[in-house]
Amino acid sequence: MPCLLVRRSPFHGRGVFTTHGIPAGTRVLEYTGERISHVEAAARYDDERAPHAHTLLFAVDRSTVIDGGVGDGIARYINHSCGPNCDAFVEDGRIFIETVRDVAAGAELTYDYRLRRPRPLPRDWRRRYACRCDSPRCRGTMLVRPPRRSRASA
Repeated sequence: MPCLLVRRSPFHGRGVFTTHGIPAGTRVLEYTGERISHVEAAARYDDERAPHAHTLLFAVDRSTVIDGGVGDGIARYINHSCGPNCDAFVEDGRIFIETVRDVAAGAELTYDYRLRRPRPLPRDWRRRYACRCDSPRCRGTMLVRPPRRSRASA
């Protein structure tokens, strides 16, 4: 495994940073935690009442979610970016993080969370799911794509 460390991130909270350059196509981490049902995940993290969207949950399939907040896996500290240097892949019921381009020493690892939420979204979805990546390709949200604004609300 490449040398990685967790420290304060300019994007949000803590992040995972490289200590050496990592070539594209390198599997760097497994996203680990407690394996729970979608029903249990919804009960643990009530996005409607929480001030910020909680993003430590990672869906494996239609019946299983990994709660990265349980355990000591450092992949839970990888932040979202709309111009990421990593991607997440499901393989045999496990989630792996791999680089999609060369990553320089000292860089923060990121992937696009592509969060999906049922409609209707809360009124404050822009704040709740705001993206802070500062990428030139930033879409302004961690959601898979922002909802279209009607002409009346524009």
